[in-house]
Amino acid sequence: MTETNVETASWARRMLALIVDWAASTLAVVLVVGPQRYAEDSAASFWVLLVFVVESALFTALLGGSFGQIATRLRVVRVNGDPRPIGLIQAFVRQILIALVIPPLVFRPDGRGLHDLAVGSATVTLQTWRGMTGR
Repeated sequence: MTETNVETASWARRMLALIVDWAASTLAVVLVVGPQRYAEDSAASFWVLLVFVVESALFTALLGGSFGQIATRLRVVRVNGDPRPIGLIQAFVRQILIALVIPPLVFRPDGRGLHDLAVGSATVTLQTWRGMTGR
């Protein structure tokens, strides 16, 4: 299938979703290790990053978006028109590229960053997603 032209979500919405995801990942790590150990552990930021990558990849592959994206009414879609969420491997590749920071900052005029181009995805609003999937 070829790429379809999709209207991507605004950067503001995407950044809000990222903040929600990062806060949820931080909270999850704090709840597991405790606030005292979190504050003292120099590896705490690594654990937050790991939780962020795993959570967002799993949710994206299973539900069509990370916790933060779902909360902010965004979805990750395949640009080839297939209504299914992207696959688990593609979701992990996408999230690892996001964790590297630079790929999302290099983007095309349509708003798709290198992380989306690498796996054939785009981040769209819930309204756009519903129009694409008929739901």
